[in-house]
Amino acid sequence: MGRENLKAPFPWFGGKSRVAAEVWSAIGDPDNYVEPFAGSLAVLLLRPAWHRGSVETANDADSYLCNFWRAVTADPERVAELCDSPVNETDLFARHLWLVNEGKKRIEQMESDPDFYDAKVAAWWAWGLNQWIGSGWCAGNGPHRQLPHLGNAGQGVNRKRPHLGNAGQGVNRQLPHLGNRGAEDVLQDYFAALAARLRRVRVCCGDWSRVITDGALACGASVGVFLDPPYQGDVRTRDLYRVDDHHISDAVREWALANGDNPRYRIVLAGYWSEHCEHMPASWRCARYSANKAYGTASAVGSGAGNDANRHNEALWYSPGCEIDGGQQTMTFLEEPEQGGQ
Repeated sequence: MGRENLKAPFPWFGGKSRVAAEVWSAIGDPDNYVEPFAGSLAVLLLRPAWHRGSVETANDADSYLCNFWRAVTADPERVAELCDSPVNETDLFARHLWLVNEGKKRIEQMESDPDFYDAKVAAWWAWGLNQWIGSGWCAGNGPHRQLPHLGNAGQGVNRKRPHLGNAGQGVNRQLPHLGNRGAEDVLQDYFAALAARLRRVRVCCGDWSRVITDGALACGASVGVFLDPPYQGDVRTRDLYRVDDHHISDAVREWALANGDNPRYRIVLAGYWSEHCEHMPASWRCARYSANKAYGTASAVGSGAGNDANRHNEALWYSPGCEIDGGQQTMTFLEEPEQGGQ
């Protein structure tokens, strides 16, 4: 399985797989690469296979998320086995209660122990995330009882598997074709491929600023930093993430601007155009694009705006050290059904 086919086996709001190629084109092949806001790891997982840079660090404040990436790296077979469950409302309710109580206790040491993981918490978290409607999964602030997702995508982690009906030669776009193997084997193979790709990735759990200090970025002649903080809380649906700082993007932008002239750094800042446009100097080139859907509020980007307006509000800013030509760029993508790990 080519590593260029890999995506997270769960949906994630704000993932950047659709612009991963543009990010890598801008930062090139750095010796040291850091994602302070890991999420679905969309950009890291889509790093070109020919790249030689060997130091990679991913970080997120969400301990459930970081635990998943550590667990699937260390014990992909066990995580895949526990993910292999059908959609069931009773199980969804019971497992959610277990995760926000017992599961939370189990992974409390995530931040202090870089080797810790819990496969059961990882599997049940991903399984439930594929069924949960809206925000609040494992937030612990209740109410904990929700209906599972009953749309076409509502098949739990299984929705990432190939189509197994009468037309079952092909697969959906979440998994590569793996021959005539059964559905359980496909899931095992996919998680094994994720583990192989992430084997040397350092997964940290904590505040984003810990992985972009001078010491943390000291390794290598070139350093790529992809900054994809949560959008401002007043321009999108609030509490989309379990750990959701509604104004963190301001601090992230300030760090980017303070370090953008470092000749070793190639920094890409992602966010809504309306969040950052007034603050970005001309030395930072920008690419605007339209995503296929977005979450927002009616006042997000002007009177009468909302989700569709935010869909056209996406932008990437490139630091002066990035490897791109020209000035302003515009990227427009065709609308496609949104799937997990985007």
